[in-house]
Amino acid sequence: MRVQALLTAICLCLPVSALAQDRATIQNLNGQFAKAFNTGDIAAVAAHYTEDAVVLPPGAEMVMGRDAILTFWKSAAEQIGDIKLTAVDIKPLGDNAAREIGTFSLRTKGAQPHQVTGKYVVVWEKVGADWKLAADIWNTNK
Repeated sequence: MRVQALLTAICLCLPVSALAQDRATIQNLNGQFAKAFNTGDIAAVAAHYTEDAVVLPPGAEMVMGRDAILTFWKSAAEQIGDIKLTAVDIKPLGDNAAREIGTFSLRTKGAQPHQVTGKYVVVWEKVGADWKLAADIWNTNK
């Protein structure tokens, strides 16, 4: 009976442990994404996306595929900087996907720069052993 209880406890802890590890990984990837963007390494930003990812920026057409996403972020980097991402909630969607809800802040560039804040939803997919962004949508708070 003790062995059975011990095995049950171990099995119940494994999914939580895996979820915690994935949550930490995704939060770390957000930091890497922001650092790459803020230092102008747009190729590293694009590498966070799956080959067939979709970005849905506010007030613009969908951007489909990693190459188009690279072009999108290159253009965006000319207009914004100092991106900060904060994960608010990460929910697993099976073993190979997760939904993240978060907030962001950034600073516009130009003659009169200003701070912009907003929220986002992304879907992460596991590609091999790596988490990649498959869908990315956001909007501002104003």
